[in-house]
Amino acid sequence: MDQKLQILLDTIKKLIRRGAFPNLTRVIKKTHPADIAHLFRYLDPKEQRILFNLIDDSETAAYVLSELDHATGATLLEQIDRETITEVLQEMAYDDAVDIIRNMPEELAEEVLQTMEDEHSEEIEELLKYGEETAGGIMATEVFALNEDLTVGQAIQALQEAEDVEMVFYVYVIDEHNHLVGVLSLRQLLTVPPRTLLKEIMTTDVISVRTDIDQEEVAHVVARYNVLGVPVVDEGNKLMGIVTVDDVIDVLREEATEDIYKMAGSSDEELLYGYKSFKIARLRLPWLLTNLFGGVLTGYLMWVFKVTLKEVIALISFIPVITGMGGNVGGQSATIVVRGFATGRIDFSTIRQVFLKELRVGMIMGTVCGLVIGLVAFGWHHNPYLGVVVGLAMVTAMTVAASMGVLAPAFFNRIGVDPAIASTPFVQTANDITGILIYFGTATAFLKYLH
Repeated sequence: MDQKLQILLDTIKKLIRRGAFPNLTRVIKKTHPADIAHLFRYLDPKEQRILFNLIDDSETAAYVLSELDHATGATLLEQIDRETITEVLQEMAYDDAVDIIRNMPEELAEEVLQTMEDEHSEEIEELLKYGEETAGGIMATEVFALNEDLTVGQAIQALQEAEDVEMVFYVYVIDEHNHLVGVLSLRQLLTVPPRTLLKEIMTTDVISVRTDIDQEEVAHVVARYNVLGVPVVDEGNKLMGIVTVDDVIDVLREEATEDIYKMAGSSDEELLYGYKSFKIARLRLPWLLTNLFGGVLTGYLMWVFKVTLKEVIALISFIPVITGMGGNVGGQSATIVVRGFATGRIDFSTIRQVFLKELRVGMIMGTVCGLVIGLVAFGWHHNPYLGVVVGLAMVTAMTVAASMGVLAPAFFNRIGVDPAIASTPFVQTANDITGILIYFGTATAFLKYLH
């Protein structure tokens, strides 16, 4: 946070503590809504409610809510009267209002929809039919489109008179049945004679997405083709709305955050529960228990090799190194592959090349680390064979770990399980087990040389 916002945050917190609400109201009126929304993440729920309730302008309140996560926005609206809720939601873009309503209690959501003006409620109810994380769920329905039989002059006039539509990056062209048939840039409109028909100059190869496509795929389309917005059509190619680049940025941020939480064995739901320790613990425990049982199995394997360990007690010195390095390498590979699947840069047509690349990387890193740890083992315990055992085990364990980091996400992705949430706990546990097996298997093979 920059210094200006930090000073603003300190001022707001101080005014809230003192109950100086008139002064706080004046501060709010002088502050940009985006800055107000940014400060909400640093306030506790009570402070958020106080600050939001002091925003007396519905347009400002709507702007602030559109910048907050949807669950927080819904919670803040629940604290105020129904009439004000309706006023605020009507100031929001339909797609933002839908996201807020989805997070409200069902009874309250129905009550709010009933009190809204017919035009607003109909548009919102239409959007609520689509899945929350689909193109239909995030699209804006206020899209600017013109009939193909209009002239360029008429199109420019329509642009000048346009109100209450999403940002006009492109002019979408439709036929008499509302089918999407073409697209024009604003530059094209300004560089041709006014009497030219739109259908004569429009580009008919339009990049579009279906209403039921996942929002992450929409983001990939926008990124792949470098467009500022993508039209959304139904199964009959009728123009239903548009997803603009600002919505795509939100999607990418949400998906990246979700993947990071999942790879940590956690959940973005924790944000919803605030400081509720038991609920947060309940979300984290399943993945910790996975690692716990893996640790028990690793301990059992050490018990199986107790004769080897008893014969050469020096082997115990390098158990943490072998398992730790394997876990690190596997985690690195898994992170790269999971992210690759999420961004579309890796798929099953390229997974073989990725596997071979990570295998080579694992061998290179394993060889370097194996030589280092082998020399350490020899210098520490003065036994060259112990150095060979530890070095070979390190090379093998790190190579296997790198391979596992590719295969595990690919496997989970193939069977329909989110690789972000399943791969990391699995890879860590599997690498601990394989590392112990490799280490003690190698030591057992060289046992007669280790005395």
